[in-house]
Amino acid sequence: MHEEFLMGNAAIARGAIAAGLNLIAGYPGTPSTEVLENVAKSKREGTYVEWSVNEKAALEVAAGATYAGARTMVTMKQVGLNVASDPLMSLEYVGVKGGMIVLVADDPGPISSQTEQDTRKFAEFSKLPCFDPSSVQEAYEMVSEAFELSEKYGTPVFLRSTTRVSHGYASISVKDEDEYYTNTPEGFVKDSKRWVIFPRLSYANHQKIEARNAELSKVFSEYKRNKILFGAERSEIGIAAGGISYSYVLEAMKETGRLSLFKVSTPFPFPEEKALEFLKGKKEVLCIEELDPVIERELIYVCGKYNLDVRIRGKLTGDTPNAGENTIDSVKENILSFISDNASGSDTENSGVAATVSTGNSDSETNNDSISGSGERETPPPLPVRPPVLCAGCPHRASFYAVKKAMQGRKTIFCGDIGCYTLGNAMPLDMVDTCLCMGAGVNIAQGVGHIEPDTKCFAFVGDSTFFASAITGVVNAVYNQADMTLIVLDNSTTAMTGHQPHPGTGHTMMGEIVAKINIEQVLRGIGLTTVETIDPLDMNGSIELIKRVADEPGVKAVIFKSPCVAIVPPNKALHIDQEKCIKCKKCIREIGCPGIVINDGRVEIDTSLCTGCTLCSQICPVGAIS
Repeated sequence: MHEEFLMGNAAIARGAIAAGLNLIAGYPGTPSTEVLENVAKSKREGTYVEWSVNEKAALEVAAGATYAGARTMVTMKQVGLNVASDPLMSLEYVGVKGGMIVLVADDPGPISSQTEQDTRKFAEFSKLPCFDPSSVQEAYEMVSEAFELSEKYGTPVFLRSTTRVSHGYASISVKDEDEYYTNTPEGFVKDSKRWVIFPRLSYANHQKIEARNAELSKVFSEYKRNKILFGAERSEIGIAAGGISYSYVLEAMKETGRLSLFKVSTPFPFPEEKALEFLKGKKEVLCIEELDPVIERELIYVCGKYNLDVRIRGKLTGDTPNAGENTIDSVKENILSFISDNASGSDTENSGVAATVSTGNSDSETNNDSISGSGERETPPPLPVRPPVLCAGCPHRASFYAVKKAMQGRKTIFCGDIGCYTLGNAMPLDMVDTCLCMGAGVNIAQGVGHIEPDTKCFAFVGDSTFFASAITGVVNAVYNQADMTLIVLDNSTTAMTGHQPHPGTGHTMMGEIVAKINIEQVLRGIGLTTVETIDPLDMNGSIELIKRVADEPGVKAVIFKSPCVAIVPPNKALHIDQEKCIKCKKCIREIGCPGIVINDGRVEIDTSLCTGCTLCSQICPVGAIS
């Protein structure tokens, strides 16, 4: 260890490097900007650094890298968290493999921002653990602790800084290079049950998240940075503080005199047991924090839960300001006023609105007997299992199949997206390795590619989603020189939600006919030089095209253009010549079309479903389907 004089953001960067950081992505925003810049200056060999086109793209790139086992950090200011919230909310449900820190620098004041958002509240909303450093030294040390917790519990973790921590300077102890931790990513391991988000998985993971956070509340109660300092023995009054406000309290107490002090370094999940230990024997507690009454509300909750007669004061009671940043002087005034009130025996009570909860109303209770049947009801038979599948004749099936055949035997990752084509994850196609949120696949593919450059990375996106949120991801890929293949599944509609129009369809919901925005022209305008368009139902042509394009360097795109079967009249249904059919069932085993069935041992076409797409006829090795 040795001493260095560092800015808070530089300390965070150095802490990340020492903790084995593999990839960092972010978007500049005061007061967070210098974190990424300092990593770029001091990074170890093999560490990837990028300014992304926005915070959403940055978080998705980092998600792809952490899926591969990399330790990643994403940097932004508090308003940037709004942009990143789309993938972040889903990523909490999917989870991570490598450690991921989401560094958000809040801006109390505000000094250079539109809002005074408090990331601690967003941590509660998103159910993500949150670390809240109170000094430059603590910010440096918390980085490695946050990475360890992230990996142990498989979750992204917030490191919430504020302007005075990020831009403050201090002489701190930092590790020598021979003490640095080296993280070697395992690589991406395909597991669609883990990395592809579906409602059933989300439901199960939500339960796990709640159980984990309950456990973390106990873990954080033993965390060394959540601590109680008894300045006065058996003091009946005390102060609770977190973040930079804790440092202000320590400074102010040099003049006000020491009081019992509770330091909260992990505002979520809240260290409830440690809070209970602090509150026992107290009559009043003053909460000093920036920006929202997070600690204050949590202590009120603990008092109610454990029936403690302790008055909690702070922003909600008007004892501390509810906007703007704290200072040593303002904190000193708050403490002196608090001490004075208690010395004079003030018995002012918390203002509030009492609420009563009725457990029932005898005048309006429902008589269950009046609606119940007189006889026993028969138990209905269980519903048949109907897993969702791509429609018969869906052009996406042909697109997935062409890419699968072209890349057979090669190391690949197929990053999916939200839409009908998410169903490409099902067997026998098995072509969706990741699915996070709209447009995320484009950036996840980049993240994996930066960690595993020997992997052929593909991102699938529908035409509607391309316009909704994938364009920025393509810009990010071109700007940051990624090596990936974009597959645009253009079926000329927003199919999954009921065939709504989008900018590529040529009409609006007002019934107006407008110019179609051409996806190929957009991609060329972004900077792609290789953009090919083909009908995926041309199976051999599609396979050869993918083989050729995938081996070109940089960012390239293939547009599979074929309309959704629900918006065009079907062709004549196909027929299987039973004399030619050898019952190899390749047409069933390889594409999984619901229009192909087995009836009394014979492979047949269900003419009520078949749209005549001809994909199965191109697959049949003996030409039995026509």
